[in-house]
Amino acid sequence: LNLLGKDGFEKLKQFVAEKPTFGTCAGAILLAKGIENPKQIGLGAIDMDIRRNAYGRQLESSIREGKFLDSSIEMVFIRAPRIERTGSNVEILASEGADPVVVRQGKVMAATFHPELSDDTQVHRAFLQSVEKHAKK
Repeated sequence: LNLLGKDGFEKLKQFVAEKPTFGTCAGAILLAKGIENPKQIGLGAIDMDIRRNAYGRQLESSIREGKFLDSSIEMVFIRAPRIERTGSNVEILASEGADPVVVRQGKVMAATFHPELSDDTQVHRAFLQSVEKHAKK
């Protein structure tokens, strides 16, 4: 938020309102409606509450197995946030245990882990399908 500044935040908010957007980890935090640990403003693009560093600090980073839609997926968590609440319009695409870890609301997607650090492309393909779907409208 400090790097974005007020003008950058407003420009990003406008972009997210108009374009398909995918945020991972810190990006998921920024896309959330409610943010804790510490409390901060978010873009409100996804009706969810999220807690920063909920899985622990850097030393507690881990690679876990989870479910993405109907498939298993490797998930790399680095100081990851936890989604603590989702609104009724939020679709849960992936979970790790009981925790939602990939969500989508309209054309905006968020992941609390780092799918770019795995060889598995399922999450990125789902986002590209969303981009394609919204481009046709």
